[in-house]
Amino acid sequence: MFDKLIAFHTLELIRDSLELIEKRCSDIYSVDDFLLSDSGMMKLDSICMKLTAIGESIKNLDKITNKELLVKYPEIPWRNVMGIRDIIVHHYFDVDADEIFRICKEDIPQLYKVIIKIINDLK
Repeated sequence: MFDKLIAFHTLELIRDSLELIEKRCSDIYSVDDFLLSDSGMMKLDSICMKLTAIGESIKNLDKITNKELLVKYPEIPWRNVMGIRDIIVHHYFDVDADEIFRICKEDIPQLYKVIIKIINDLK
């Protein structure tokens, strides 16, 4: 068994980061909204930082739960969530703004729903 309090706290931090990403993307309608202005580039940078934090937190969550928790939620490709952290950190200048835009619009809402479900299941 794992420490549910630590897992719960980690999940809350992930939830908060996902909410920030959704807020920061609320006025981003195309990849050009990132690329064609300084404020768009700052949003892209800040979103990448949050994606890095989420990926690292998911790795830690998997570790502290002895790989018992995330496997119960196969609708999320957890390795990909963890992997985006590695891509951003190790290949920052090669980050694809199109892919970050896609992640924000398609993957983040689904991940948010599952994180909320996990939080509720742990209560």
